[in-house]
Amino acid sequence: VVDGFSKKNWRLGRGVHGNIIPTSTGAAKAVGKVIPELNGKLTGTSMRIPSADVSIVDLTCRLEKGASYDEICAAVKAAAEGPMKGVIEYVDEDVVSADFITDPHTSIFDAKAGLALNDNFVKLMAWYDNEWGFSNKMLDLTRHIDKVRKA
Repeated sequence: VVDGFSKKNWRLGRGVHGNIIPTSTGAAKAVGKVIPELNGKLTGTSMRIPSADVSIVDLTCRLEKGASYDEICAAVKAAAEGPMKGVIEYVDEDVVSADFITDPHTSIFDAKAGLALNDNFVKLMAWYDNEWGFSNKMLDLTRHIDKVRKA
């Protein structure tokens, strides 16, 4: 079924219901602009799926300094309970996308979904609410700007 039109990617004109549609994303390039050390070191794709809300990041990377998957999980958990509390959430349960609808965290690290090929090659998975959660972050940013302006 072709139910729309996209000059950029013909696949995007296909019906999303019942399909997984690979397409491009500017997210990896945006990370490089915000974190210059990562500029040119990331690439990515997006998969349009028949889901109303919530997305997942699948980050596969080669580590310069080796670390076991358990060490990575422990570091993320410590950050989620410490300096990144409220920004990162750590989950170690059998979760699915619907579990994160209206979740305010920027990133929900899914310890059970990731894996390590070895201590230098890992796959990390993190959920986020790409609709309500994003809007929530825009409100946080607005509050922060207001606070800075008043200071």
